[in-house]
Amino acid sequence: MKRGASLTLRIVVLAAGFSVRLGQPKPLARIHGQSVLHRTIHTLSPFRAASTIIVVIPRRAFRYTLGFPRRSVSFVANADRSTGLASSVRLGVVRARHSAGILLLPVDLVDLQRRDIARLIARWRGGRRRVAARRVEAYAAAPLILPRWLYAGALGLTGDTGLRDLVRRLPRDTLSLTDLPSAEVDVDMPQDLERARRRIRPGSRGS
Repeated sequence: MKRGASLTLRIVVLAAGFSVRLGQPKPLARIHGQSVLHRTIHTLSPFRAASTIIVVIPRRAFRYTLGFPRRSVSFVANADRSTGLASSVRLGVVRARHSAGILLLPVDLVDLQRRDIARLIARWRGGRRRVAARRVEAYAAAPLILPRWLYAGALGLTGDTGLRDLVRRLPRDTLSLTDLPSAEVDVDMPQDLERARRRIRPGSRGS
């Protein structure tokens, strides 16, 4: 482990999906003139500490990288995205492995607020061997913070389930669930994008 890794939280944004139901790349979809990816990075930036935010994107997706300073965002291309979401999770974990925890989230939580991310991180810091995650009924969902002892399990994931099955097999006492109201809005279909545009005020950036 690198020096200081025991205190470090890395952030991984999963943005390599095919966006089939939306009909356009989710990261590039715009809400009040700002792309979904830029909105997500802006919301997460205060929590990146001294490290870059890692964004997993498709191959040859140069447009995704425009407008981001290298000192704050690091892009990694997923050549195997056709095999499912797990391939992006594995890439993110490999890139962030020298850390005590990894905050993983999809790019399309367009109404995500900093106060909810701060709440999630506080949960993790209160018990760093637990998975801190958004509560959906009795289950854990993204955004979630994966502790270091689960990295090996995450690297063994396959298919399109992401971390869901791994986390659901864990004992309840290894989970720390919390309500994150602003993470309830995601974008899967065109009508979701239109609803987000109506719901989110112009100039609002997840502060």
